[in-house]
Amino acid sequence: MRTDDLIRGLAADTTREASPGRAVTMLLPAGFAVAGLLFVLLLRVRADFLPMLATPWLPFKFALTLSLAVVALVLLLRLARPGIKAVPAVIALLVPGGMMALGIAAVLGVTPPETWMPGLIGHNARYCMVLVPLMGAPILVALLLAMRKGAPTRPGLAGACAGLAAGGLGAALYALHCTDDSPLFVLVWYGIGIAALTLAGALIGRRVLAW
Repeated sequence: MRTDDLIRGLAADTTREASPGRAVTMLLPAGFAVAGLLFVLLLRVRADFLPMLATPWLPFKFALTLSLAVVALVLLLRLARPGIKAVPAVIALLVPGGMMALGIAAVLGVTPPETWMPGLIGHNARYCMVLVPLMGAPILVALLLAMRKGAPTRPGLAGACAGLAAGGLGAALYALHCTDDSPLFVLVWYGIGIAALTLAGALIGRRVLAW
């Protein structure tokens, strides 16, 4: 059997059985619920949450992390189906990337230079690097389980996308608590936490999503 015929057969099988999309719909809320429970047990919503919503920086954190999660989820679902091109979703990653660039440009343009380094270092860097992956870990598990309903031809890349989506959602959840709002802080410390989950997803995905 030719490779193209095998891929078409796998795509048909994943359509007839429980689809990856349906599995994500079922398992992602469960993963997020566990992440929410961890948040309730370990953290609390920042005291100035409502007033800070009137500033540009806190909404920026949610817009950035959630858009990253959405794009990664779309890419993940495309990778779960053999023969489906992932290029459009990859291009869509330019959206959160462009948002990050605009946020950095804005903070460098409207704040004094002497505030840049304090904004980057922040007050919660160590917690951020631990808690973003911790919040995202149950979501990563849920997404990897969901992807086992698919047949990704690139399991490592699919796992990385699951980690990226989990990192975005975990970072958004952690942002409810974190009081460091500078895009410089978000780029470095949130980025490290999200990258850790992305790497973990790639390594685990290579093993559990292979067929």
